[in-house]
Amino acid sequence: MPYFSVVIPSFNAATTIAETLAGLQSQHCTDWEAIVVDDGSTDETRSLVSHAGRSDTRIRLVCNPGKGPSAARNFGAMEHARGAVIAFCDADDIWHPGKLTGLTSSFKDPTVHGAYGQIGFFRTAPSDAHVFSTVPGRDVTIGMLLGENPVCTMSNIAVRRSVFAATGGFDETMVHNEDLEWLIRLVGSGARVIGIDSLHTYYRTSVGGLSSDLEAMRAGREQAIATAARFGVVPSAAAHAIHHRYLARRALRLNGPPAFALNQAVCGIFKSPRGFFSPFRRGSLTLAGSLLAPVLPRQMRRNLFSR
Repeated sequence: MPYFSVVIPSFNAATTIAETLAGLQSQHCTDWEAIVVDDGSTDETRSLVSHAGRSDTRIRLVCNPGKGPSAARNFGAMEHARGAVIAFCDADDIWHPGKLTGLTSSFKDPTVHGAYGQIGFFRTAPSDAHVFSTVPGRDVTIGMLLGENPVCTMSNIAVRRSVFAATGGFDETMVHNEDLEWLIRLVGSGARVIGIDSLHTYYRTSVGGLSSDLEAMRAGREQAIATAARFGVVPSAAAHAIHHRYLARRALRLNGPPAFALNQAVCGIFKSPRGFFSPFRRGSLTLAGSLLAPVLPRQMRRNLFSR
């Protein structure tokens, strides 16, 4: 049996899936299987994965009987994964070659149930990454997740298969923030999730998206907050402010309505000025961008807030 089962939900990922699989095949640790769960693609995704599987039997293509990335992840992890550890990866992200080796070392500690690393944000190629996430030096808490979630993306988390099964998987009814809601249940159930201060994942930033997506994200967060409340955790004012700041930056990056970005910035400052401006540079740039959004060229907004 492989040590790692890599679950990759995919939908019309023909332009990126080959790079994602190449990132797996470049891993220094070779003890893995990849389960690509196709969600009804109408492009060449399935044929590309099938071709890769013919030359590398560690790669398998399965079809999602449900719909959406949460159903795909659940299906891959619960019905097809054979490894002791499940690592998730989206079909447009790329892993650093040392990721699985670093995870192997961390999971030698039996008290570790989940682990994540640092993220490099890129637009076209991993070599373009100039901004990287920060990995806190302590175990993940629900309070951390409700503020500036250090895991950031499902491509950056690995968890013991038995522990994932115990959580019941992802809530397939959620459209956005289903990953946050699951992480809250994971940590709330007593799982120890640690950060590894080394580069693990290259996250592909996109400039697509609609304001309706931003509204759905906010609705999803409310559901995640309700889940946190079941574990006796209520987000602090600073956590709310940091999340409003995140929504403002996302709106600017996606060229959403400038009024939405400004509204989120104002809400964040109202909730907690100290939280919104921590760190000061991020908060001040977000506020300035929100105020200037109506007159800033779109490309400048993308460049300023692409990460």
